[in-house]
Amino acid sequence: LPEIMQPGEGLHSPEAERGRALPLAAAGGGRVREESVCTECPGQLWASIPVLESSAETGKMLGGDMAKPLLDCQNADGDQSSPASLGTAIGILGSGDFARSLATRLVDSGFKVIVGSRNPKRSMNLFPPSAEVMLQADAVKKTDVIFVAVFREHYTTLCELTDLLAGKILVDVSNNTEINHQKESNAEYLASLFPQCIVVKGFNVISAWALQCGPRDGNKQVLISCDKQEAKAVVAAIARTMGFVPVDMGSLCAAREIENVPLRLFPFWRIPFLLALSLFVCFYIYNFVRSVLHPFLMEHKNKFYKIPIELVNITLPCVAYVMLSLVYLPGVLAAFFQLYFGTKYRRFPDWLDQWLQHRKQIGLVSFFCAAMHAVYSLCLPMRRSSRYLLLNDAFKQVTAGKDNAWVDDEVWRMEIYVSCGIIALGLLSLLAVTSLPSVGNSLNWREFSFIQSKLGFAALLVATLHTLTFGWRRAFDGSQYKFYLPPTYTLTLMVPCAIILAKVVLLMPCVDRKLLRIRRGWEKGKYVEFTLSSAATPSYDCSHGEGSSIV
Repeated sequence: LPEIMQPGEGLHSPEAERGRALPLAAAGGGRVREESVCTECPGQLWASIPVLESSAETGKMLGGDMAKPLLDCQNADGDQSSPASLGTAIGILGSGDFARSLATRLVDSGFKVIVGSRNPKRSMNLFPPSAEVMLQADAVKKTDVIFVAVFREHYTTLCELTDLLAGKILVDVSNNTEINHQKESNAEYLASLFPQCIVVKGFNVISAWALQCGPRDGNKQVLISCDKQEAKAVVAAIARTMGFVPVDMGSLCAAREIENVPLRLFPFWRIPFLLALSLFVCFYIYNFVRSVLHPFLMEHKNKFYKIPIELVNITLPCVAYVMLSLVYLPGVLAAFFQLYFGTKYRRFPDWLDQWLQHRKQIGLVSFFCAAMHAVYSLCLPMRRSSRYLLLNDAFKQVTAGKDNAWVDDEVWRMEIYVSCGIIALGLLSLLAVTSLPSVGNSLNWREFSFIQSKLGFAALLVATLHTLTFGWRRAFDGSQYKFYLPPTYTLTLMVPCAIILAKVVLLMPCVDRKLLRIRRGWEKGKYVEFTLSSAATPSYDCSHGEGSSIV
């Protein structure tokens, strides 16, 4: 990617579409690699995943060490004298489920495992046969790297081993039961109890299942933090040898954030989910008033049977359509923001930043609602009520003496309506598939941008046509306005049509050229003129005024 950005600043590559490059924030310490992402292309929308960079050694590992055999214990530089060499003794204090899974994984990775337990005879049969189980004091004497697999409240039971633990590396793998439950992290608390030890926070985001089954069936990243770079490198080498990806999160103060990671429940999905739920409730109540309550009060007809399926099927496409439009609305707003201020270096408002960061989740929720709408639509003819209505219509046609009920307008309307719906769902499926990291990583930036930006906007256009053909001429029929309320599809068209009109404005040559200049670094009210002196030495002069960069 062409540019590295400062947090909160919008920078763009020349190839990017209208929008802004949004920095990706990572939790905790460490370094964050920020990517230039188009604000109209849901590159961030469908695949906005923070990319963390560790130390130089870890960066080398990310390139290809995961493709090596599990027992290949070379470090990133190919040095066989790595701290994670075969036969290295690793200690584990604790005999719980995580300790047993950790011991199994370490043994399978070629390490010599020594387990310290308060009751070795009882715990011996729980660990692999090749693992040595002994008293905690004896285990500490034989190892230099020790995994502390006990709960925070049991740390004090290890105080009697203070002299034996001096100078050793303690890897804290514990988690809390609540986010920010304590004033200090478990790792910092452990370091305060054993000041002569080097405490490393790590492996707490890896589940026991992932340790037993290997990284192919679980999360591969191991977040690591420590105040000593040497100890951090030792633990990273162990994680790499076990088949995981160590991620340097910085000093030990980042342990508090690392311990909060396993406790978070879909942090990036909360806002899109609540937004979709709110839209669903509003549209459902609106459709209930129009389709059920109005016939019951005004015509004395009982249509409450529509509540379980038909009303849901009418509401789902409304939510999907509005959510899809909300995916592309922040990119349009960002483009007009840059045009108004004449620069790409001005920070976007916080609400727009948050909106841009949640575009991927909003788009996936839109795809889910559209897929559910397709399933519900296929189930409509299976209902008993649908069969009764069909028989009633056939009886009315016979009694009226009609031998042909064919209506060309309705036939063409339904053909176009269904076809547009299928195409829109297919395009949304393509966008959803390319949001998967395994698929997105196989595409270059131009391919990914084309799918997410061009095809994504095409999906919005086709969905708009799908909605318009559904309404057809009924939007101008007064009988469709129940309680003077317009049909639901007319409400859903407002935001998408506004986005389409705004895109047309942005594609005008005069606007597009100015926006492209801003993306390339031009600022309103400033220009830079480069000249060559007689000695062929480059010099430049910065001035204020309306103009562009002169090279």
